[in-house]
Amino acid sequence: VQLVESGGGLVQPGGSLRLSCDVSGFSFDDYAIAWFRQVPEKGREGIAVISSSDSTTEYADSVKGRFTISFDDTKTTVYLQLNSLKPEDTAVYYCAADYADLLGLEPTDYGLWGQGTQVTVSP
Repeated sequence: VQLVESGGGLVQPGGSLRLSCDVSGFSFDDYAIAWFRQVPEKGREGIAVISSSDSTTEYADSVKGRFTISFDDTKTTVYLQLNSLKPEDTAVYYCAADYADLLGLEPTDYGLWGQGTQVTVSP
């Protein structure tokens, strides 16, 4: 069972990135998949979650209207589209999953985690 993030990098303010979370070892039918981010000396912030059963989504206020979570038709990859990026979006971004129709944005709700990918927003 593995979650592997990719797509991070350095981008200028106002720019965009698309992060991917490749799922292997299990089918994420009936799973909730979420994206979190973390900066040094702070806890993980839940920013978006999607239900694989009906595609219901939820976003943190800090990213609502700028970020979009989705998954591909084969349900093997979850994406996070990041638009209108700001310097305060700089963080390590993680995907997480757990067996539930839909969960919230608390990290303690999730048992499966990827290793993270760095996003840096800087001129």
